[in-house]
Amino acid sequence: MKLSELRPGDWVLLNDNGVEREGTVLRISNEDNKVCVNNGIQDFWYELGDIKPVPLAEKHLLELGFEKLEADGGAKYGKGAFRVHTPSETDFSKVEAWYREDKRFFDHPITVHHLQNIHLDMTKVQLEA
Repeated sequence: MKLSELRPGDWVLLNDNGVEREGTVLRISNEDNKVCVNNGIQDFWYELGDIKPVPLAEKHLLELGFEKLEADGGAKYGKGAFRVHTPSETDFSKVEAWYREDKRFFDHPITVHHLQNIHLDMTKVQLEA
């Protein structure tokens, strides 16, 4: 994971003294190469080596406020005019995302923070729960 990939609001996995937990990025320090993350207990600065991406799964889409929609083959989720289509509810090996006329296809699994950044890029709105 690169520091340049992270934005405030992104969800990440933390190694918090040997305990793995999800957290939300609050601030990024390019000078110190650290990320301030709310780990569910407190705000703390983490080294980049202690942060990993969260693999995208249906539970994360639902936590981010997506609704499951009817789909012809695969699984489809929507939040406003933004849509995500995957091969199935459990297979996130390929992801198609679209917002109005802008359509993007990823032929590899993406992570939660990647989806959040795609949503921000396409809609100009941060994707939060």
